[in-house]
Amino acid sequence: MIEVKGLRFTYPRAKAEAVRGVDFSVAAGEVFGFLGPSGAGKSTTQRILLGSLGGYSGRAAVSGIEASRADGAYRSRVGAAFEFPCFYQKLTGRENLELFASFYPGPKDDPRELLERLGLAEAADRRVAEYSKGMKMRLNLIRALIHRPRVLFLDEPTSGLDPANARTVRDLVRERAAAGAAVFLTTHDMAAADAACDRVAFLVDGRIAACDSPAALKRRYGKRAVVVEREAPERDGPSLLSPEYPLDGLAEDEAFRAELRKPGLLGVRTLDSSLDQIFLQLTGRELA
Repeated sequence: MIEVKGLRFTYPRAKAEAVRGVDFSVAAGEVFGFLGPSGAGKSTTQRILLGSLGGYSGRAAVSGIEASRADGAYRSRVGAAFEFPCFYQKLTGRENLELFASFYPGPKDDPRELLERLGLAEAADRRVAEYSKGMKMRLNLIRALIHRPRVLFLDEPTSGLDPANARTVRDLVRERAAAGAAVFLTTHDMAAADAACDRVAFLVDGRIAACDSPAALKRRYGKRAVVVEREAPERDGPSLLSPEYPLDGLAEDEAFRAELRKPGLLGVRTLDSSLDQIFLQLTGRELA
C-alpha cells in the first residue's frame, strides 16, 4: 500500500537533507511505526506521502500512485490525524465531523458510533472551542477514520490521552488494520509503538538505523539471559534478583534450578531491551 525507495528531500536554503535515502514499505493490514526524535525527518516523510510536499527525489507512492501526482482521488484513499488538530472552533464536534465527511465520496462510518467509542458522545453537540486537548485528539482520530480510508497516517495519536483512552485509540487502529488498512504511525513514544506496531523503523538524522518487528529487535539487541526474582527479607524492601543465567543451556543449568527451589520465588525475568534502549544502543542518542 505504501512504497518508499531512495527518498530524499532538502528544504530550501537548508544545509543538510531532511530525508537521506529512506527505503521502506507498508503492507495492507500492517501497522508500521516510524520512530525517532523531533527533527529526524518523520513529519517530512509523512507530508511527502500525503502529497502536500513536493520537490523530493526517489519513490514515494500510495496504492501504486506517486505522491507527486496526488489528486482528489489519491487523497480520498487516505486518512490523516496530526498531533495538533485543526477544527472549526465555533462548530460542534458532530458538525465538524459531518462537514469533513462530506468532502469524501463513498460510504462513511456513523459518527455516533465512533463518538461513543471514544467517549465523546456527551460532548458531541458542544463547540470544539470548549474541548480539552485530549478530546480534540480523539475527535481528530474520528475525522481520519470516518471515510474508511485504505491508508491511515497518524502522528502521535495518543499524545495527551489518559491510559484508558490511549488503549481505545490503539484498539481502533488495530481494528482498522485487521480490516485491511495500512497504518503509518509517526511517534517518539517507544512504549506506544511497542504496543501498537507490527514493525518499526528507527529514523535518525533522515536515515533509517533499523527496521523490524519490536519482538525481533528485542531479541536481536537484548541479552539472552534471565534472572530469578524473589521476595526481600524485609517486608517492604525491594525484591531480590539472582545472578544472570544464559538462555542457552538453561534447562540443564543446575545453578538455575537451585535458584528456583529457594523460598520466596516471585518469578523469572528475561533481559530483553526496551525499544528506547535499543534506539540508544544503535544511535548513541536519547529519544526526545
